[in-house]
Formats: sequence, C-alpha cells, structure tokens
Amino acid sequence: MKNFWNERYSTQEYIYGEEPNVFFADELEKLKPGSIILPCDGEGRNGVFAASMGWKVSAFDASEAGKAKALQLAAKKNVHIDYITGDALNMDYPENSMDVIAFIYAHFPPAVRKKIHQKAINWLKPGGRIILEAFNPNQLRNTSGGPKELSMLYTEDMIREDFEGLETEVLQTIQITLNEGKYHEGVADVIRFTGVKI
Repeated sequence: MKNFWNERYSTQEYIYGEEPNVFFADELEKLKPGSIILPCDGEGRNGVFAASMGWKVSAFDASEAGKAKALQLAAKKNVHIDYITGDALNMDYPENSMDVIAFIYAHFPPAVRKKIHQKAINWLKPGGRIILEAFNPNQLRNTSGGPKELSMLYTEDMIREDFEGLETEVLQTIQITLNEGKYHEGVADVIRFTGVKI
C-alpha cells in the first residue's frame, strides 16, 4: 500500500485538493484549539487547516511523497505541522495527551482497524474526541473514490464496536456530494462519527 500511495501522491497537483474535508472543518470550528492527531493525513490538507485554526498538529502517513506535499502546503500557508511517516499500527503517542484525533478517510484492513482505533482512544485526554468520516459499503456502487473491498468500508455497528466506551455525539450514514480533488468527486456514501472520551 505504501508504494500505491507514494505513486498516487507523486503528481504536482494535490489529488484530494488543498481544502479540508467539510465535515472535519465544521466539527473543528466548534472546538477550542488544542492538540490533534491526523492519522493517514496524506497530502496534509486537513492537518494544515487545523494548524491554521491554531491547533498543535501531529500527523502521520505511510507515504513519504504525501509528507513532502503536506510540508510544502504548510509552508505555503505559513503554518507548522509535525508530520512523520510510518505504519499506523506502530505509531505511538502518550496516553491521555490529545484533545482530538480525526480519521478522515483513513480506511484500515479488518485485522488492524480495531487495534488502531483503540490506540487512538488511549491517546485522547478525558473529554477529548474522535472525529471520523469514511466510506460505507454503499460506496461500492459509486465512482467518487474509496476502497473497492467491502471489508475496508465502515458501518455504524463497526464504529460502535471500535469506539465502545466513547459517548457518541454524531453517528450517521448519509449520501453526500464530494468535491475534494479528482479522486474524491461526485456522489458518495459515507459514515460520520464524533465521540467523546468520558
């Protein structure tokens, strides 16, 4: 997968655009800036937006090409993000240290998905929150992006199980229209979730 993303991010254009995900931006604007982790942040559009809002941003991705473009975007917007490359399963941050962790189209194989989500809960401070937007199984009929394997797509039951113990604020399966660069464009079936660590 790392090679796939390095190749995809090797173009000069930002293939998912330079603007943040709409749901992520809307949720973040409701909160007082603090510390945030963005797993699988790719070309950095969401991390850079958070930094521009005054958040202390930690981001990671498997792709070196993604990191290079993210840092380039941060420089263009005159903000700082702490971005490292590596596998999500091996990432480590101090327990109870983060205000927000945002999984924006961060799709993981079933074998590791729950472990990664559980690690994220450990990184959150009490009162901290998860923000998630991802594709649901209905996305397989669309051409607006996302994994083509059913097991990589998320359902409400899956989210409830993975983030058991959080207080759910938002959990919805909806159809939207994406306009996030050439690989996220058109009608999309997504799941949205926000949950707070008690």
